[in-house]
Amino acid sequence: MPKPRLSLPAGAARALFFSPLLLLIILAARPPALAQRATASTPEQKTARHFESIKAEPLELYMFLRQMPKGADLHNHMTGSVYAESYVRWAAEAGMCVDRKTMLLFNGPCDEASGRPAASTAMTDGVLYRSMIDAWSMRNSEYAGQSGHDQFFDSFGKFGLAGNNRYGDMLAEVTARAASGRVAYMELMLTPDNGKSRDLGRQLKWPDGAADASPAELAKVMEQMRQELLRLGISQAVREGQNTLNIMEARRKELLKCDDPNKAAPGCGVTVRYIFQIARANPPAQAFAQMVAAMEMALVEPRLVALNLVQAEDSLPSMTYFPLQMLMLDYLNSVYPKVNITLHAGELAPGLVPPDGLRFHVRDSVRKGHAKRIGHGVAVAYEDDPVGLLREMSEKRVMVEICLSSNDGILGVRGKQHPLPLYLKFGVPVALATDDEGVSRSEMTREFVKAVEDHGLGYVQLKAMARTSLEHAFVEGASLWKDAGRWLPVSECKSDRAGDGSPSGECQRFLKGNEKARLQWALEGSFADFEKKH
Repeated sequence: MPKPRLSLPAGAARALFFSPLLLLIILAARPPALAQRATASTPEQKTARHFESIKAEPLELYMFLRQMPKGADLHNHMTGSVYAESYVRWAAEAGMCVDRKTMLLFNGPCDEASGRPAASTAMTDGVLYRSMIDAWSMRNSEYAGQSGHDQFFDSFGKFGLAGNNRYGDMLAEVTARAASGRVAYMELMLTPDNGKSRDLGRQLKWPDGAADASPAELAKVMEQMRQELLRLGISQAVREGQNTLNIMEARRKELLKCDDPNKAAPGCGVTVRYIFQIARANPPAQAFAQMVAAMEMALVEPRLVALNLVQAEDSLPSMTYFPLQMLMLDYLNSVYPKVNITLHAGELAPGLVPPDGLRFHVRDSVRKGHAKRIGHGVAVAYEDDPVGLLREMSEKRVMVEICLSSNDGILGVRGKQHPLPLYLKFGVPVALATDDEGVSRSEMTREFVKAVEDHGLGYVQLKAMARTSLEHAFVEGASLWKDAGRWLPVSECKSDRAGDGSPSGECQRFLKGNEKARLQWALEGSFADFEKKH
């Protein structure tokens, strides 16, 4: 009996012929040269595959990521980014004393017999040296007898005296470390006017009942105070700030030998801009005076690109003054609309403050504080309508400065409890940052490692973060990208490819006139070179 024949429609036969299994058989049977062409990939794809093969190996991962170009570090407190070893050395050089019990520095007289020796003693006393470093950083913080949060914030008061007149040394240290980690651009937070605007604010009195005033009445009060600050000489604070930048940059050049092409250290090549930090725990009049000084300085000093509110967000003054400070920024933004604002917001966790303290800081910083970037944003999931807020931040392209080591050490927030995946899910721009790498005992490469180990990020995601950091930097000039989401270049450079020789004349002219685009072009060239090696 003949076997029945299976009859298929012509279309079905064609579908079967081109089935995935049959296609694989055909590819396998082709000559080697054809098979190689079928599996060819871009340098980025090859690098990504190599990355996946080593991402579970900690040492190979670090080696790979240290050489990876990282773009910018946009959230960096300069005094907190210096390692404790430097502060010990500076304290010794300055003839300061240290209390063995509290580890506080002070200016003499020293008295070894009462446990208050010269700081220089630490250079020959290993126990004192180790104790000072542990007290002035997060090293061995689990044995400190207090929370990571308190260990972190308490450390600044202990070593702060050693930083007097050392801004240039600090700048040299942090830029040298940035260069070794392939960071090309930094925005450093500092108080450049050395307290002059805060002192002017002490001459003002914030009006009683101002918190209950109408928006129009409050705006009138703030304009009167701003005019009084101008009359008192806020311009002196501005000049002090500019002088500080001049002195510290000259010292950096000296230490890194930047003026000698044959001896210049790699740190000389790191482009730096500055952010004026406002002490959010200051009384209202003093904080307002600092804000005005920052705004006025940004108008005349191109190296100063933004202002930020700093200090522990959970402290009583910070929590108390937060709503008023947002109103201050809202008003000052109307007077100085071109001055950039980036704000620490949501550097909080459940239990650190009452639940209602978690529900509005990020949102108000975006809407009232006019923040173009948010620092930390750890508590975003606990805000009222977090989904709506995340969508708003995505639509407005409000970037979040992600500080993984800092959030882990200070707040105990890590892994699945950290909102980094949430921001990525909603398309909010994010970039990794170091925060206070000296106190945290970290550096940018370790932040990238932590992003991989804690969140499983791949090479392409890390590369996008590096690009995002420069896209949202406050450095002057237009962007290289007409579409930052797909990383499509502007028309002037659409026919050029970084890493493939010099750009065309039109592209060269565009890059010359736009510092941001120049940095982005250099980053693309660095990526091209990096990917050729992997």
